[in-house]
Amino acid sequence: MQIIEGKAEFQLNQRSAVAIGKFDGIHKGHLALLDYILAQKKKGLLSVVFTFHPPASVFFGKAGEKELTTIKEKRNFFKQLGIDVLIEFPLNKQTAATPAEVFVRKILTEQMKAGFIVAGTDLSFGDGGKGKKELLEAMAEEMGYQVKLIDKVMLGEKEISSTLVREEVEKGNMETVKALLGRNYSVEGTVEEGKKLGRRLGMPTLNVYPPKDKLLPPKGVYYSGIICEGKRYKGITNIGCKPTVNDTNQISVESYLYDYAGDMYGKEIITELIHFKRSEKRFETVEELKKGMEADIEEGRMFHINSVG
Repeated sequence: MQIIEGKAEFQLNQRSAVAIGKFDGIHKGHLALLDYILAQKKKGLLSVVFTFHPPASVFFGKAGEKELTTIKEKRNFFKQLGIDVLIEFPLNKQTAATPAEVFVRKILTEQMKAGFIVAGTDLSFGDGGKGKKELLEAMAEEMGYQVKLIDKVMLGEKEISSTLVREEVEKGNMETVKALLGRNYSVEGTVEEGKKLGRRLGMPTLNVYPPKDKLLPPKGVYYSGIICEGKRYKGITNIGCKPTVNDTNQISVESYLYDYAGDMYGKEIITELIHFKRSEKRFETVEELKKGMEADIEEGRMFHINSVG
């Protein structure tokens, strides 16, 4: 997959099918957009995802808002899906002031050679967000592209959106989050060495320290799935600061894998969070911590036996 980042001036040399969106969380609504461009790819068009970096919400003032999907996670997801080109278009004072019509003519039509464009009906682009679906449709014949606008995908009576996904993640409702995304919510990262307390207690764990801009669910214990080098393992994961043995506020995602005795240090893993078991707690002694971990692990094993995860 080709990644074009930080460049307002670029040129694609092949007719393309373009999906425009924020893609934070890459939920079922986003997947509907991606399905269209992948269908066009089969017809010979280049499949292209166009998004802004930083996201508009961050650029226009919500700097503290954490991401459901980090840049690295998005890139990995799009690559695995078979997207040909990912454009992370720079959002700054100059590009944000681009007139909407110029955006369509220059960026979409000339630079991207768009022959097919798909976006949500709430699309906005160009100076002041004045570019709407009506402009995209009105210019389609003149510019020689087809346009497909997608209504919000629903879950029951609720519209699926990044905002809704974020709310459910913050509540720890991982089953609902899965229903919104179409997959388990996950955290990607490199396995790093910790204090190796779990190993000394006979329960070795994998430690991942997620980036600060990654949105995490509430601190606590989760039943989980861990993917490493294409293989999936069942496990139990603690998200938090490990208050029994630490005095820092550094958040880690620490997982115990059932029936695994290998070494994953330095490897990239994906931790899928399936079900929230309990909140993080401070134990009075390491011995109490061990008993608590043993109980969590045994209950987690039964959960995985009785669940398709």
